[in-house]
Amino acid sequence: MNRRSVFRMSALMALGVALLPSNVVGQQKSIKEQLVGTWTFVSSTTKLPDGSPAWGTKPKGLLIFTENGYFSSQIVRSDLPKFATQNRAQGTPEENKAVVQGSIANFGTYTVDESKKTYTLKFEGSSFPNRAETEQTRGFTIAADELKVTNPSTSIGGSSELVYKRAK
Repeated sequence: MNRRSVFRMSALMALGVALLPSNVVGQQKSIKEQLVGTWTFVSSTTKLPDGSPAWGTKPKGLLIFTENGYFSSQIVRSDLPKFATQNRAQGTPEENKAVVQGSIANFGTYTVDESKKTYTLKFEGSSFPNRAETEQTRGFTIAADELKVTNPSTSIGGSSELVYKRAK
């Protein structure tokens, strides 16, 4: 090969590398970088004492991790009753019980342990007040656009696995 061919080949290779997506050229994303974003709730292994799914058959929810270390999580049953009064401060005991048992919301900060593939939540607030000002560490895996989280201590007792899909 002459110098001109070598130069042309080098230029073409450089152009090809420049046109590749940055995640192909750059190094693999850290576990925290993979976790950051918005995830939609898919399912959970959490069961009620009668053995039925804690979140019903079509649960809804979001789990959000920000780059600067904040999280927010909400899960609700899709079959929650509407309040007859149209005023949440005037719910009947039955309506209030259904909402408390059929929803959970948490927010606070988080840290990631890359080597253990865990994250630790520092709950600043929760619709389950016993969680406020506590910490909980959860294992997780990410494969493609699916996040699986192991919750060692659910708000109704026991442990569970939660599955999320990355929001598009």
